[in-house]
Amino acid sequence: MHAQIVLFDGFDPLDVIAPFEVLHAGGTASGAVSVELVSAEGPREVVSGTGGLALRATAALDPARADLVVVPGASGRVGEAGDVPDHEVGAGEPTQDDPIPVLLGRTLTTELPVLLKAAMGNPQVTVAAVCGGSLVLAMAGLLEGRHAVTHHLGLDLLDATGVHVVNARVVDDGDLITSGGVTSGLDLGLYLLEREVGPRIAHAVEELFAHERRGTVWRAEGPVPVGF
Repeated sequence: MHAQIVLFDGFDPLDVIAPFEVLHAGGTASGAVSVELVSAEGPREVVSGTGGLALRATAALDPARADLVVVPGASGRVGEAGDVPDHEVGAGEPTQDDPIPVLLGRTLTTELPVLLKAAMGNPQVTVAAVCGGSLVLAMAGLLEGRHAVTHHLGLDLLDATGVHVVNARVVDDGDLITSGGVTSGLDLGLYLLEREVGPRIAHAVEELFAHERRGTVWRAEGPVPVGF
């Protein structure tokens, strides 16, 4: 499994580093996983929304080469749903004072939505999102009718895009897997290892990281609960 984790201006570092480290450790343990940081524009330094911290994308996002694409959220001021910019407003350079909705909305002015649409249209690719990464996909019009979750502060906005919101730590909707707040990237990475490589590898990485996954991964399986 080759994973590409997407960087965009204003990304949240923990949304990237948590799944990167988990997947990299899974690759070390199994020899079956490789992972790289990518951007829509290709190799470049990408500045996060946290104190100017930058990471380097070593390649371009390429849905024809990836088995797994992971989309992070953004880091910045919380802001309001109404702060999401239109294409003209969102075209400016990002600043450390930008609210998160603006940073997420600005991705719509790049090639990222086109590349993510190609990834979601490829039956060989699983697309995963951490925190506000679900909103990146939703604002690009790619999640209507799908089951997904995001950070609890963004659930109303996600619902407004036509997504079936599930308030779970990790939501598995087949070729779309999403997770909630920033630390859920650890749980997402471990679940991806369990699903794609196996529970022994996932358990070994979980022990290595001294982290116990939280909650039940939601899937559209089994009887529907009634009575409460």
